[in-house]
Amino acid sequence: MSVRILALVGSLRAGSHNRRLAEAAVKLAPEGAEVEIYEGLADVPFYNEDLDAEGVVPEAAARLREAAASADAFLLFTPEYNGTIPAVLKNAIDWISRPYGVGAIVGKRVAVAGTAAGQYGGVWAQDETRKAAGIAGGKVLEDVKLAVPGSTTRFAETHPIDDAEVATALTEVIRTLADVPAAA
Repeated sequence: MSVRILALVGSLRAGSHNRRLAEAAVKLAPEGAEVEIYEGLADVPFYNEDLDAEGVVPEAAARLREAAASADAFLLFTPEYNGTIPAVLKNAIDWISRPYGVGAIVGKRVAVAGTAAGQYGGVWAQDETRKAAGIAGGKVLEDVKLAVPGSTTRFAETHPIDDAEVATALTEVIRTLADVPAAA
């Protein structure tokens, strides 16, 4: 039985480097781990307690919660927007953190990775994402990090899966998140 990892991508842009990094994660998942990219974050309304009541939860938010509930772990991919986490990713964390104390993220392992155009690869956004996921109840793996700088040039003509350094590091992130030992 494989560890089911739900990947949430904080960029909705067509051709997003973080989306491509998530696609690489799907292909690089080692034996014993399965990565699935969640589709539909653009359809999830901003979190609002008035919308979060039994029988009135928006369908897109309910689908996200169902997918999150069936996951064993989360791999969050974040670009850096103005030095912080993109709203779409924060909104997803908000929805899966509810109901408070028993949301779909509570007690599950969480790792954060990403790429950004700057020289630090989006570390501020990644730190904020770890903080939000931890407060939401996730078991954030603080030492599991992958911040790829210079995305606009590094991935201009190369998919992340074809970048040996990134592929090796991403495989290790997934392996650690899934708690799968390295192949002998």
